[in-house]
Order: sequence, then C-alpha cells, then structure tokens
Amino acid sequence: MITCAEAVRQLWEYLDGVVEEADREKIEEHLSFCRRCCGELDFAEELRRFLAQPDEPDLPADVKARLLATVTELEERA
Repeated sequence: MITCAEAVRQLWEYLDGVVEEADREKIEEHLSFCRRCCGELDFAEELRRFLAQPDEPDLPADVKARLLATVTELEERA
C-alpha cells in the first residue's frame, strides 16, 4: 500500500499514462479508498481539461495566484 504523499507525487505521471504498471496498480488501489487523493485527482483532471481549452478568457488575477500557489505546493511535495 502506498501513502497519500506517494500517490500525489505520481499523480501527473499517472494521468499522463507514463507510470509503470505496478505503480499504476498501487495508485489505483490507493485511490479506491482515499477520498482526499480522489479529490486531488478530480482537481488535476479538471485543471487539465481547463488548460486544454484554447479559447478560454484570461484568468482573473486572484484565480491565477491560487492556481500558481497550488502548483507550487504540489511541486514541493514531490
């Protein structure tokens, strides 16, 4: 079983489909019971969908600041 820190650290690679099969299975096992990490996954998927939309208007400054703070926090955890 992996910890939340390990699951979150590998989250973006998991979404990109570039983790090893054994790691993917561990992440999916963890996600099957951990609501907190499922929330992280939902956020990451929503963020990817948002960023993939080329015609979105500019983000408000406060939203952009919160997004950058979240990305920085995730990078520091890794």
